[in-house]
Amino acid sequence: MATIKYNYKDVQYNSIYDLSEAMGKEGIFIPLSIGDEALSELNVTVMREEEPLEVMKQHKIAELKYQRDTAEVAPIAYNGHSFDYDDKARDRINAAIIALELQGEGATIDWTTADNADVKVTANDLRMVIAAVAVRSNKLHTAYRAAKAKVESASTAEEVEAVAMNN
Repeated sequence: MATIKYNYKDVQYNSIYDLSEAMGKEGIFIPLSIGDEALSELNVTVMREEEPLEVMKQHKIAELKYQRDTAEVAPIAYNGHSFDYDDKARDRINAAIIALELQGEGATIDWTTADNADVKVTANDLRMVIAAVAVRSNKLHTAYRAAKAKVESASTAEEVEAVAMNN
């Protein structure tokens, strides 16, 4: 990943936004999606600097963590339905399990799934949703650890960029 800096009239800008603001004060509008060639025509010098490999590795590991964490709270499939599993859903599932257990064997509750279907579920169904999440979570963490190890052992930027989580 490269760091991009812009030089215009002997002033260095760290982002296209900052450059756009400065040029806008001179009455020169530049879109944030402007290309290097068009900037060159406006006497802007674009400088690209490669980040150090260790910084690239840190960014990649953070990206992999984000992918893992996002996937952990995605809806989960169980018994032909998709169940939400974000913070609120986890709280609701746990509360429903307690309520259903207090009602006794065979008690059911109507549950709206992530795909907006209304289904009857038992405490055991909700425990099985949690079990499915645990299996998925284990696979995600295993895939993350393997990907992180590849990043840490990479010796080039290309190797770092090529790492993906295979869950």
